[in-house]
Amino acid sequence: MGKTKTAFIGTEEIKEKKRKQEKPEKIHIAGLKGGQRIKTVEAEPVVEQASERVEEQEKKPKHVPKIRGKKYLEAKAKVNPANFYTLSEAIKLLKETSTSKFDGSAELHIVVKKAGTSVNVTLPHAGGKEKKVEIASEATIKKLTEGKIDFDVLVATPEMMPKLVPFARILGPRGLMPNPKNGTLVKDPKKFSGNSLNIKTEREAPLVHTVFGKVSQDAKELNKNAEEILRVLGAGKQIVKAYVKATMGPSIKIRV
Repeated sequence: MGKTKTAFIGTEEIKEKKRKQEKPEKIHIAGLKGGQRIKTVEAEPVVEQASERVEEQEKKPKHVPKIRGKKYLEAKAKVNPANFYTLSEAIKLLKETSTSKFDGSAELHIVVKKAGTSVNVTLPHAGGKEKKVEIASEATIKKLTEGKIDFDVLVATPEMMPKLVPFARILGPRGLMPNPKNGTLVKDPKKFSGNSLNIKTEREAPLVHTVFGKVSQDAKELNKNAEEILRVLGAGKQIVKAYVKATMGPSIKIRV
């Protein structure tokens, strides 16, 4: 049997060996100037992170398509989505396909050529709820001082505007501050109509959404109101597409 050799390592040698193992290895990087240091960052396990994200996505509820009622589906079946209806035909269908128990609104949804379009329209017939119009006067200033607002539209002359400026913080957020864009700043308040509408596109999209009456309203009145809105917006020139619908009813594509 051969002899076994035993080597004895001193305590200092063991400590030195541990220090070498713990001390990170120096890496030379070209272009590194004297005194500059490199901070080493441990890379996170990419595979584990990816699998965790997949698991999180799987836990999230998937989009569930809206389930329509039988009444709505029956109404929708009356409208051919491939057809372009005349305005009078579309309004007739709008009345037939309204599924609400309440008196819904007659809506116009229009795609125009550019965002930022804004027009003022005076409807030939009142569209829905009658608005209370107030002509700005000293009595109005007194009411505003007391914090009382009992009107839906405020009309003013240029001479009255300086007196209304102190109440801009109250009137502005409510859309009641008179201005020429919505037709409420006028020289002759007697010529102002309560049927005036300020129609404009969404802030970042060329889409217009507006109401032109009630479903229960006479079809001829609805037709005249819709015609006026389309005319002012530039039917055939600025309008790309247009649809009418009841508040709770399918969209009906119209010819413009």
